Amino acid sequence: APPDFNGPTSKRHMTDILCTVLLWCMWIAMTGLGLYAMQQGDYRLILYPLDYDGNLCGTNKGQVDMTDYPYLYYVNDFSGGVCVRECPKLENLTDVKTLVTYSGLYQVDGSYITSDDIAIADYSYNNDTLACTETLCYPNGDPEESFTSYGVNMGKGFSYYAMDTYELMWRCVFTDEARDAADAIVNPNDQNNLTSVIDTMATQNEQIKQGYSIWNNLYGDLWVARYYILGLGFGAPLVVGFVYSLFLRIPLVLPFMVWFSVAATIAIVFGGAYYAGELAAEWENADPPMYTDDNIKVAQYGSYALYAFGGLLVIVFLFMRKRIQLAMGCVKEASKAILRLPLIIVFPVIQALGFAAFMTIWTVYCAYLASMGEFKTQQIDTVPGLFISVRYFEFSDFIKQCGWFMLFCFFWSGQFIIAIGEIIFAMSISKWYFARDKKMVGSGAVISSIWTSIWYHTGTAAFGSLIIAIFQMIRAVIAYLQKKADEMDSSLAKAILCCLQCVVLCFEKIFKFINKNAYIQTAIFGSSFCKSAKEAYCLIMRNAARIIAITYVSGGVVFVGKMFITTLTTGAAYFVLDNELRDELYSNIGPLFFIALSAWFISGMFMGVFDMGIATILQCFVADEEMYGDSQSMYAEGSLKNWVNDHGKSSEKRGCMD
Repeated sequence: APPDFNGPTSKRHMTDILCTVLLWCMWIAMTGLGLYAMQQGDYRLILYPLDYDGNLCGTNKGQVDMTDYPYLYYVNDFSGGVCVRECPKLENLTDVKTLVTYSGLYQVDGSYITSDDIAIADYSYNNDTLACTETLCYPNGDPEESFTSYGVNMGKGFSYYAMDTYELMWRCVFTDEARDAADAIVNPNDQNNLTSVIDTMATQNEQIKQGYSIWNNLYGDLWVARYYILGLGFGAPLVVGFVYSLFLRIPLVLPFMVWFSVAATIAIVFGGAYYAGELAAEWENADPPMYTDDNIKVAQYGSYALYAFGGLLVIVFLFMRKRIQLAMGCVKEASKAILRLPLIIVFPVIQALGFAAFMTIWTVYCAYLASMGEFKTQQIDTVPGLFISVRYFEFSDFIKQCGWFMLFCFFWSGQFIIAIGEIIFAMSISKWYFARDKKMVGSGAVISSIWTSIWYHTGTAAFGSLIIAIFQMIRAVIAYLQKKADEMDSSLAKAILCCLQCVVLCFEKIFKFINKNAYIQTAIFGSSFCKSAKEAYCLIMRNAARIIAITYVSGGVVFVGKMFITTLTTGAAYFVLDNELRDELYSNIGPLFFIALSAWFISGMFMGVFDMGIATILQCFVADEEMYGDSQSMYAEGSLKNWVNDHGKSSEKRGCMD
C-alpha cells in the first residue's frame, strides 16, 4: 500500500476496457445468433419426436398436421416410427395378431384390439409407403413366421407388434412384461433373440439405452414433484441460507451455531438412515404387500448408504475439529463486517436472479439453434429388394460451431456474474475495514460498491472470468475428445486425455485463487487485472504463512454451513415428499437428488460471502500493517490484530520476485 493510503481509493478509472468491449461483443453476437435461430429454427424439433416420414408428432411441422398425435410408436430399430394419439395400454400386454405399420394397423384373425386402442395418424398421403400383406408380414397366419417375415424382419422392417407401452419424452417404450409376453409367442425358442431386438427398438437415445425403465420412472417422478423441487430445491435453501447467514453475523451465537450445525448434520443423516431402515422393514412385513421388491431394496440400500455417509461425516468432523475451532475466529471477524453491512447478505440472491435471467435467455436461444438442422432420408436395404425409409436430423458444421460458441458464452457469462459479485463483496468489506468509526458504515457502502464496481471494474471482472472460461472451454473440448476416444475404445487416448483433463483442472483452480485475490486488490486500489494479480501474488509471497493458515482454516465453517443447509433442506424435503406424494412417486431418490444438488450450490452462494469476507479482511490487514506497523494508528481492532498474528507470522522478505 502507498504511504498515504487511507482506504479504498476514491480516484478510480475504468479498468480493462478492452475486455468490457469483448464481453459486450460476445453478448451482442449471442443475441444476434439467438434472434437468427428464432427466425430460422423451430424449438418443437428438439422437443417432439420425428416419425419415419419427417413429420413432428404433436405439431403441424411436416407434410401432415400431427397435432392430435403427439406420441411416437417405434416400428423398427432404425428409429423409424409412426405418430399415435396415445401410447397404447394393453391389458393383455400384447396382441401379436395386430401389427403397427407405416401405413396403419394391420390385423389378422384372432386380433382383439381396435383402432381406438392404437390410434395412428393417417399416412395414406404417401404413395411410396410400404403396406402389409399376408405374404409380406404374416405368412400362413403364423406368429413365429411373422417375426422373420419381410415386414417385421426381427425389428428391422416397416411393421411391428402391438405392445403395452409407457410414455417417455413423447416416445412409447415397450414394457418389460409386454416384451416377455411377445417373446413367448413369436419366438418361444429364442432363436432370433427377440429381447435384444426390442431392447434396440426401445432404446433410441442414450438415456434409454442405460435402462429405459429407470429413466422413465425418474422422468415421471421429476414431473410429478416438479413444484416441490422448485420450492424445496430453490426456495427452501434460500430461506435457510439467509437465516443461517444472519445468525452467523452474531458473534455470541457463532460458536453455538457452528457446533450445533455439526451435530445436527450428523443427526439428520443418521436419523434418515434409521428411518429408511425402519420403513424398509415395515414394507417388507406388510400383509398384504403394498410395495414392490424394488421399492423395498431402494429403502434398504438408502439406509445403508446413509449410515456409511454418516460415519464418514463423523470421521471428517473429528479430524477437522481444531480447524473448525480456528475457523470460527475467521468468521467472527468477517461477521463483524457483515453485521454492519446487512444488504450484503441479500446480494447473492440478486446474483442468483441475474444468472437465472441469463440462463432463461440462453436456453431459449440454444433450443432454437438446436432446431436448425436439416432433414435427411436414409434408405436401408434390410432384405434384397426391400428398402426401409428413415428420416433423421443432421447438423451442419456451422450449427456445430455455433453450439460451441454458445457454450463459451455460458462459461464466460456465468464466471463474470461470480467475478463482479466478488469485487462488490471485497469493496464493501474493505470500506468497513478502513473506517475509523466502523459503526458509521452501513448498507449504503454496499450500494455504492455495486455502482462503483459495475461502472469502473466491469472490464476487470470480464478479464478474470475470461481466463476461467477459456480453461472451462478447454476442458469441454477434452471431454468431447474423451467421448470420441471411448467410442473408438482407445485405452491410450483415454489415459492421455484423462491426464490432460486433470492438468487443466488444476490450472483452473490455481487461477480461480489468483483471480479472487486480484479482485480484492482491484476493489481496494482500483488497479487493472494484471497489476492486481501481480500485487496479490506479491502479497501472498510476503505473507505466505498467514494466508495459507487462514485460508486453510476458514474453509471449515464454510464446509459446515454448506453441509448443514443441504442436509436440513434435503431431510425436510424427504418428509414432505413422503407425506404428500408417497403413492404418486416410484421413488423419491430422483427428486431428492436434484433438491440436494440445488441446496448445495445455493448454500455455497451464501457461505461464499463469509469466505470472500475473510480473504478481504486479511488483505486489508496486511496493507494496514505495512503502512502503520504495530502502532495505534492501524485500522485493525485489537482482537483482529491478536487473532491474525496467532495464525501465522509475516515473512521477513518484503520484496516480490526480486
